[in-house]
Amino acid sequence: MRFRRRLLERQYEGGYYCVPAMMTSQVRLIAFLFPGQGSQSVGMGRELAALYPVARETFDEADAALGYKLSQVCFEGPEEKLKLTEITQPAILTVSIAAWRVLQSKGITPRWVAGHSLGEYSAHVAAGTLSFADAVRTVRNRGKYMQEAVPVGVGAMAAVLLLAADKLQLVCQEAAQGEVCCAANLNSPDQTVISGNKAAVERAAELAKKSGAKRAIMLPVSAPFHCALMQPAQDRLAADLAALTFHNPEFPVMGNVDAALIASADQARDALVRQVTGAVQWHNSMLALAAAGAKEFVEVGPGKVLCGLLKQIDRSLTCMNVEDEASLQKTINHLGPASPKPD
Repeated sequence: MRFRRRLLERQYEGGYYCVPAMMTSQVRLIAFLFPGQGSQSVGMGRELAALYPVARETFDEADAALGYKLSQVCFEGPEEKLKLTEITQPAILTVSIAAWRVLQSKGITPRWVAGHSLGEYSAHVAAGTLSFADAVRTVRNRGKYMQEAVPVGVGAMAAVLLLAADKLQLVCQEAAQGEVCCAANLNSPDQTVISGNKAAVERAAELAKKSGAKRAIMLPVSAPFHCALMQPAQDRLAADLAALTFHNPEFPVMGNVDAALIASADQARDALVRQVTGAVQWHNSMLALAAAGAKEFVEVGPGKVLCGLLKQIDRSLTCMNVEDEASLQKTINHLGPASPKPD
């Protein structure tokens, strides 16, 4: 089904989102955050789908677009199937958009949106840049392309805790030894994920601990995301994205690779291509949203990973989440009365 695009007139000035002065008092300074791969869990979205027709319709739309019962995998598992990258990615996107549409039906809309890696697609669907059906099919292929880009066992990722970025960069350079090893997710001051060839990442993890990192943990991932080894996946995905219709976002989307607001269709397509091999600049993205004026953040979709990262970035910022009925009601109660909806 097609959802009505918001009718409020918007404009962009200097890369920031502006509204007519007479409307300013009606607009909350809210940023919606959409989670990425790793936030999935069996049962996600089931309660919202049972309680809200708009959420159930979102799952039905995903099932129709993909040609199989993605909803059943989300609601019932098995977990092993839900962990498959080409299923995980459309599953998280679908749960996120179901939650977003429930919030939208309650009259709660953001002024900015951002998504972590895969979540950038959810952000663009929310902003009207991409249709949901196109996005859910694209991220299925994205997951497949990423998995096929590197043979199992060749690549790896590791989370490095409490090591300064400049020191970690030197660690990756020393550990590479002619292979790929680089920062993939700059999540917060406390956490950076590195990616590349397995042997190089293992060397980097050991060097990081010797260089003062509190911990360096090898991650149970199926591929080395956001590094040069993903170039074959990026090339394949670029062709898919070139064939899709993109619109200018209805409100600005914070892009992962540049940590900058995206205001046009062409910028959106380019950013989604480059993020396959590019690092996710999440720390800088959140700082940029705060600098733009965001006061309240809502993680929309399964889990609370992004709320946790935001606390590490700036404890003065408020973050709520919406993934089920309890969290939805808590967020609605916190935000208070919704802004008047346009006719």
